[in-house]
Amino acid sequence: MTTPSRSTRALLFRRKPISQIDDDPSGESNGLSRHLGLWQLTAIGVGGIIGAGIFTLAGQVANQIAGPAVLLSFLVAGIASAAAALSYAEFAGMIPKAGSAYTYGYAVLGEIVGWFIGWDLLLEYTAIVAVVAIGISGYVQFLAGQFGLDLPHWMLGAPGTGDGHVVDVFAILLCLLTAFVLSRGIRSAARFEFVAVGIKVALVVLIVVLGVFHIDSGNYHPYFPYGFGGVMTGAATVFFAVFGYDAMSTAAEESKDARKHMPKAILLSLAIAMVLYVLATLVLTGMQKYSDIAPTSGFASAFASVGLGGIANVIAIGAIVGIITVLLTFLLGVSRVWFSMSRDGLLPKWFAKVHPVRKVPTRVTWIAGGAAAVLAGLLPIGTVAELTNIGILLAFVVVCSAVIVLRYKRPELDRQFRLPFMPVIPVIGVIASLWLVTFLQWETWVRFAVWFAIGLGVYFGYSRRHSELAKEGAEQA
Repeated sequence: MTTPSRSTRALLFRRKPISQIDDDPSGESNGLSRHLGLWQLTAIGVGGIIGAGIFTLAGQVANQIAGPAVLLSFLVAGIASAAAALSYAEFAGMIPKAGSAYTYGYAVLGEIVGWFIGWDLLLEYTAIVAVVAIGISGYVQFLAGQFGLDLPHWMLGAPGTGDGHVVDVFAILLCLLTAFVLSRGIRSAARFEFVAVGIKVALVVLIVVLGVFHIDSGNYHPYFPYGFGGVMTGAATVFFAVFGYDAMSTAAEESKDARKHMPKAILLSLAIAMVLYVLATLVLTGMQKYSDIAPTSGFASAFASVGLGGIANVIAIGAIVGIITVLLTFLLGVSRVWFSMSRDGLLPKWFAKVHPVRKVPTRVTWIAGGAAAVLAGLLPIGTVAELTNIGILLAFVVVCSAVIVLRYKRPELDRQFRLPFMPVIPVIGVIASLWLVTFLQWETWVRFAVWFAIGLGVYFGYSRRHSELAKEGAEQA
């Protein structure tokens, strides 16, 4: 006879059968339409990775946390992210469904783990949208100042970020504008993303080509003004800037050939982004002393400092266009995770409703966009940025662990991409992610614990009884 403890364990760790997670080419069974090819997916990935990391957080980390060693912060974060990216690539070629890490955890490690990651990603992706919106707002304000516009102080930032600041109006408007673009349909959103990413990559190349002629090697000294601990704290802070590919993987059900294209898009987007990050941070800290770099508009201030004010204005305009692609990628991510959890019954089915014409989950898109607008308008960028990283790092731990478990438990499964050096690379991903988590502030842990406690209440109060697996079990019984 099954003991209650064993029965409870079985319910908590029931797994979504991988045999039921197949690639539906028509897209008719899930309500989403398939329009994304390899380069559109890669553009979404690059759009999610390159943005606030270069144009906002690079300046903040250089000025306040790591100094010129911000380059090493990005490299450390990139190495940890690469190990996770390879794990994501193997899963994406095998389980091409919306939900990304949530779906992978649900299928391999059980319902409670899938719930934990899904609930976690709802907060993290929404917070990332808020962080990026605040970053764009900084460039809008810089540009307004360059044109002599004297904006009221109350609308320029969250409380406590400056004299007279009450709310960041620009950040709020950007979040709502992004929700509007995504609600129009995946095809139009992808088209906008592709063009904007092209502009952004061209802008970063322009920054590197022009900036390299104004590097002063004296600005690199001291290279470690905040010690090696500053490098690691910087890596934990900028980590969210090197994992846009995981949000892109949530769009698997809107890809024309997810099994084939998803792994390639994940690896391509990370490789392109890391090359640009290294070159851009090298130029940034070489052009201007780290202590003088503007935390919210680093490159614009660096070019202005060497007498290239016109270029600074171009950078500010390009940064606004470029960073919007990050908003699109992560708002796409949170809406697809929410959609997937609701379709599985872990959240009310009402949220999984897809627009009959545009074939996108408009309800959750607008709700997530509104939540991001509240965070962006009322909280400082540093607080929101650290909140995003703890959840993503823990999600990486789950994905890297799950790929090891599934490789040895189900070696016969068809894998379009096989992660090399198993299990060394995913183990590196687990260790690196856990290590980076320890460098986050204790306040971040408190906020995360509160969100997790709320999630446990929702799971045991609603999700465990309403999940599709629970219904299947009741019917079988």
